[in-house]
Amino acid sequence: MPRTPRLVLAALAAAVIATAGCTLPVFAPEDDSAAPATPGGSAPAAVPGTQAQWTSCPEVPQELVGRGASGMTYDCASVAVPQDWNNPQSGKTYDVAMIRIRSDTQTARVGSLLINPGGPGGSGIDTAVYLSYGQTLGGLPTEITDKFDIIGFDPRGVGRSSPVKCISDADQDASFAMEPDPKSAAAFQQAVDLNKKIGAACGQKYGDQLANFSTEQAAHDMDALRTAVGDAKMTYLGFSYGTLLGATYAQLYPDKIRALVLDGAIDPEQDGIASAETQAKGFERAFTNFTAWCKANAARCPISADPRKAVTDALAKAQASPLTGSDGRKATSGWVFLSVISSLYTETGWLQLARAIESLQGGDPDGVFDLADQYADRKTNGSYSNLFDANYAVNCADTSENLTVDKIRQLQGEWRTKYPLFGASMAIGMMGCAFWPGKHDPYPTGAANGAPPIVVVGTTGDPATPYENTAHLASMLGTGHVLTWEGEGHTAYPSTKCIVQAVDSYLIDLQVPQEGLRCPAK
Repeated sequence: MPRTPRLVLAALAAAVIATAGCTLPVFAPEDDSAAPATPGGSAPAAVPGTQAQWTSCPEVPQELVGRGASGMTYDCASVAVPQDWNNPQSGKTYDVAMIRIRSDTQTARVGSLLINPGGPGGSGIDTAVYLSYGQTLGGLPTEITDKFDIIGFDPRGVGRSSPVKCISDADQDASFAMEPDPKSAAAFQQAVDLNKKIGAACGQKYGDQLANFSTEQAAHDMDALRTAVGDAKMTYLGFSYGTLLGATYAQLYPDKIRALVLDGAIDPEQDGIASAETQAKGFERAFTNFTAWCKANAARCPISADPRKAVTDALAKAQASPLTGSDGRKATSGWVFLSVISSLYTETGWLQLARAIESLQGGDPDGVFDLADQYADRKTNGSYSNLFDANYAVNCADTSENLTVDKIRQLQGEWRTKYPLFGASMAIGMMGCAFWPGKHDPYPTGAANGAPPIVVVGTTGDPATPYENTAHLASMLGTGHVLTWEGEGHTAYPSTKCIVQAVDSYLIDLQVPQEGLRCPAK
């Protein structure tokens, strides 16, 4: 269940919307024919090796949050990249969309800061817009926006960049509603059948193109973007899966790097099984941290008597007799479980989870759906962005494994014992790639020989990219330097003054954080 700081950004967006009196974003459409216009669509897409042709696009922040940030200018462009960098002569291309956000107070410009929010499947364009509203709303510090153009991009297959869309809304709903730990043979077979159906639909629509959505292909695109924005070397901020994308770029183009910040590290040397088990461990640890907070804050946490039992009881009751939400959906154990996953991405989500479970106990499941829908990118009309379509496409292209259903069933039982709340679900989550029809295109692993120092940021309470990954990624790259945040939730920057100062000094002045620096939670 790899995700990104999207939930952090959702909170930021909500804060901005509260001041703007508007509603939240229009995401990717149901099919390609209804795709939103690519930002900068009035200008031709640049080809690799040429400069972007920027056009003003104030409509992007307007559509997302109702207004642009004060003192910021928004311009958009796109770059036409080969569908397959191994065969650029084919002439077939994807358009990679990007947005440039420039502060009116920018002075002594350093260059461009390319941002990826992770996922895979997260929109860098949306993320850059949300981050443009300033640090008081959880966005970027003025020290950064005064020195850099902020460049958000949607990687190939994501959002506005030739989006992959092949999972129906009904199948998305069925996937999220499904029992997270299907123990019976019949329930397990339902999971098998649904994943087969999704794989078949995506294979029928995209065929041989599916392998082109790999991380290595997207990393080559990043270098085309570097050229298009006019930078001799790359300055990059990648969150979660964005750390894998950045690490891959570092191995392919080590001499083109100025500065890389990789926040919420993925360990590229782990196989799919090890990665899923690491996440199961990370979510169990984060949930335990939530229960400790809940017990210590009984006045604020309505399920403080026994938080773990309250959640496990809620899952059991939802499985046996799900309540109906105000939109007509049944709050099955799958939706309740997804709300728990969602809540652990930010420490502020803990209180939201406690209240949602209390409301569920009282017969109202809408709080559960609010949390779950934040994670799933589900709109109030029941439609979805293409976040999870792209997530499947990238993850399954990247893997070099061919997992069998029998192996997944075995791991489901083993991990249920080791990680009682999250283990079985993490095993079931690997099933999508077991039935994925596309070819594999694994990303490279190893040292980024010739690269300058790279800062790898880890959060001790991170559920989705557990802290243990941080040192592994830094060591693999060979030039990595670990920066630790002793906090909760997924990713660290720009959470506290200590983290902000360390990262900003590196991005602006190339000052590498002190070796072993650990920033306190507050």
